[in-house]
Amino acid sequence: MNIGIIGSGTMGISIAHFMAQKNHSTTIFDSSKTSLKHGKKKLLTLLSKLKEKEKYTEKEYSHILENLNFTEDIKKIKNSNLLIEAIIEDPEVKKKLFTEVEKIVSKKCIIATNTSSLSITSLASSVNENGRFIGMHFFNPANLMPLVEIIPAIQTNIKTVEESKKILQEMGKTVVTTKDTPGFIVNRVARPFYGEAIRIFEEGLANFETIDWAMKEIGGFRMGPFELMDFIGNDINYTVTKTVFEEFYFDQRYKPSFTQKRLMEAGYLGKKTGRGFYNYIYESEKNISKNRELGKNIVLRILAMLVNEAADAYYLNIASKKDIDLAMTKGVNYPKGLLKWADEIGVATIFKILETLYDKYCEDRYRPSPILRKMTKENMKFY
Repeated sequence: MNIGIIGSGTMGISIAHFMAQKNHSTTIFDSSKTSLKHGKKKLLTLLSKLKEKEKYTEKEYSHILENLNFTEDIKKIKNSNLLIEAIIEDPEVKKKLFTEVEKIVSKKCIIATNTSSLSITSLASSVNENGRFIGMHFFNPANLMPLVEIIPAIQTNIKTVEESKKILQEMGKTVVTTKDTPGFIVNRVARPFYGEAIRIFEEGLANFETIDWAMKEIGGFRMGPFELMDFIGNDINYTVTKTVFEEFYFDQRYKPSFTQKRLMEAGYLGKKTGRGFYNYIYESEKNISKNRELGKNIVLRILAMLVNEAADAYYLNIASKKDIDLAMTKGVNYPKGLLKWADEIGVATIFKILETLYDKYCEDRYRPSPILRKMTKENMKFY
């Protein structure tokens, strides 16, 4: 299969890496000579390191290199069977690009966008034959993270959906299907992992080191929320939250925090700048309160908010309960699917935590999903 990748940034080269690894002829196009040169150097350096660490044999390494092509000539993608866009998150720039590439590729070529936050339906409107347009959201690094969210636009035909799923599944990806709503599954459901953790910190209930410790030690998460925000980048994480908040017509559940905004304004973006919530230049001993009762309360509060988002996504038919749980375990490495986790803790317990928070703060961010209220009343489980 011939794969076309548009964009040589982090996601573009990561997706290209995965496709070439799966023995598909992969052409990476970027109109910027500088960006293309930088992206090529970054990918080739990574591949060389992986070979040195014996992650690839000499034969595998050579095959991947043979499958990779870099070009500034957009016409070189004309033979693509699947075209994946991974450029800047600007809808107008993307639409202009799609209008151009549609004239170059064959009518059988699936045109996909890797956007993590923009409307697939809106982007599809830039393509005349938009039945072949689809959202295909990979997670970074694409060669390691198994999940891909498939997001059909209103215009997308069933054949494109089924063919896209088949292509990705044959490559070994875990595929979930979601409606075209802000944040899709992962970036919507995961918002409280960051937002509620910051809120707990802002209230002075615990410092961020303690919150991170609780979520890892007691909650079983691989990274704490503040470590993860620093890893992702506070600029990126804040922007995704802001986008979801605005796209949901300023629903208070997704409200961004001033704490993270100020870090972004200060240039404290996390690991990439040497400082975020943590200082990576002058590391000091962490001030952690290992009070397990406090830790348990932190975990249950954040978890209740996460379950509420997952339950609401299921209630509104954004995705199936199986796909919601798969997305969170395979896309962001949660220790358990949130809806299964809710069954273990007890849906009534989750509902009571949310009701208590809502009564205490009188804020809409804590309103329980109607499905949790119904399930509590009728003593139901998700599974």
